[in-house]
Amino acid sequence: MFRDKSLIPAEAVRLAALGLLAEVPRRYGDLAAEIRHFTGRLVGPSLDLMGTSLELLRYEGLIEAVDGEGMSDNAMLQPTSAGKAALLALLSAQLRSPLADVNRLALFLKLRFLHHLPAAEQMAQRGLIAEALESERARLDELRRRPGAPPLFSEWLARDIALLDERIVWLRGDGA
Repeated sequence: MFRDKSLIPAEAVRLAALGLLAEVPRRYGDLAAEIRHFTGRLVGPSLDLMGTSLELLRYEGLIEAVDGEGMSDNAMLQPTSAGKAALLALLSAQLRSPLADVNRLALFLKLRFLHHLPAAEQMAQRGLIAEALESERARLDELRRRPGAPPLFSEWLARDIALLDERIVWLRGDGA
């Protein structure tokens, strides 16, 4: 993790792998394909994200093969108890502002797997996500208030701010 307790790219992939395996054991190849699909749709192809090996998660004791060995025989994988604990820790990580690339991926991964946390922790995490969005909103609002911006740019910022406002209200309310 970074000093501010936000996820580095490798930890975003860990969160994806552990979250998917917490839902249902998966074959090595299927897990790799699902992670690649999810991350690729959100941030595009990224060497930072592709460099993380599922074998490393096995070596660290976070996942285990139920049958077989691993990549060589496309083993069925599941999280260990240490892997389940790591998932909860990763879900509790901070979000950085601005929400670009890896931070946006971290947000989507948190929302995708938040249901693995106890209800009280889910609400706390929703509050932290809302705070990150409020920070993003403040940055955009400051940009919008600067004089001399062309109308198209100002209108785009206003739409982005309105969307952030809607998401903040949703996160702080019933929302899910």
